[in-house]
Amino acid sequence: MPRDPLTRNDPVPGAYPASWYAASAQVSEARGSLKGSHRADVAIVGAGYTGLWAAKTLAERGLKPVVLEAHRVGWGASGRNGGQVGSGTNWHQKQLEARIGRDAARAVWDICEDGKRQLRDFIAAEAPDARYLPGVAHGEYSAAEARESRKNAEHLATHYGYNQVEVLDRDAFRALVKSPRYVGGVLDRGAGHVHPLRYALALARAAERAGAVIHEGSIVLGIDKGQPATLRTKDGELKADHVILAGNGYMPDLEPQVAARVMPINSFIGATEPLPDHWQDVLAQDIAVADSKFVVNYFRFSEDRRFLFGGRESYGLGFPKDIGGPLRKRLADLFPQLSGARIEHVWGGTLGITMTRLPLLLRVAPNILSGGGFSGHGVALSGIAGRAMAEAILGQAGRFDALATLPTPRFPGGAMARGPLLTLAMTWYALRDRLGV
Repeated sequence: MPRDPLTRNDPVPGAYPASWYAASAQVSEARGSLKGSHRADVAIVGAGYTGLWAAKTLAERGLKPVVLEAHRVGWGASGRNGGQVGSGTNWHQKQLEARIGRDAARAVWDICEDGKRQLRDFIAAEAPDARYLPGVAHGEYSAAEARESRKNAEHLATHYGYNQVEVLDRDAFRALVKSPRYVGGVLDRGAGHVHPLRYALALARAAERAGAVIHEGSIVLGIDKGQPATLRTKDGELKADHVILAGNGYMPDLEPQVAARVMPINSFIGATEPLPDHWQDVLAQDIAVADSKFVVNYFRFSEDRRFLFGGRESYGLGFPKDIGGPLRKRLADLFPQLSGARIEHVWGGTLGITMTRLPLLLRVAPNILSGGGFSGHGVALSGIAGRAMAEAILGQAGRFDALATLPTPRFPGGAMARGPLLTLAMTWYALRDRLGV
């Protein structure tokens, strides 16, 4: 079987996965692939949130960006994810301050807040069908975790003026998220959730209106560095003054510096039948939820009241044969009241994860930038990272440099050893989750 994440689990080229997202979105006709020799100011690899925000930003400033997408716009993680628009990064701000300093951590926080604002404003103006709704809760399994969540919320309020996080004790949290497993948690009203594929499709249309060109069905086979750089596909080549690598977990090992720091892992989601009369037996409000398991559970309801439930069950490149079985087991454990609900859609997707679970923004050559490794936190963060890379090309590198300070070391052994080592580590954490230690 092929090892390339672009072809390993989705054998039909250019076909969206059989997700509820694809079934509920108006997908456009396929765009043509790159054929022959072409020239661009900026070549962008990947038409997800990162690449599309970069393309839109550059085109609005008068440059000619050309996006090369292996399959379809939003085909990868941008069109398959849990739809949760989180605050900050995967590290709490106190932890980030201890590592990179308070001023640098504050700069990262402000960029992340800009990412949420950018997403909300775009959806309000350009993609109301993506339905941004506020509210993401985070459930805790132990009293120690609940105490730490309270401290983090207090830190954000005191030092960042962020008062959107409500701390909930056991009874209040269970009144909101009706699972017997959680002992408390928080509700972030400044976070939210969206229909991710509709958002990506609208973003592509906006980038094209601004003047960007998008070629679908154009897998980049190699990059010849230089000035200009040359990107090669099966049927064409693209020369460009600058290159942005925005394939994240779906990018083949085009650039060794990135491959050594970003590893593809898989996550899976199931969607139940519509539950219009019972959804508030699970959630008291139309919010999204994630929890403190290392093998995280994340869930919310769709607009037609399907329960969308996701989590990570596999750390190899290939999808398991049975996606629905493990998801159903975990769903029933958290919500016994849903044990009889029929699951009508199951799908998987690949995301990029770094050693620290912080995003990797990297200048791999004087005219080549890369952004990825959002580690499941990318719905807002990947978009602002794309904008930051575009700004850097335009001569305004402040946000790019701030994000590039985040610690993202190489996996031990580099790209070849990252898979076995991370699989071993994650298997251990999954065992800890099951044992409750």
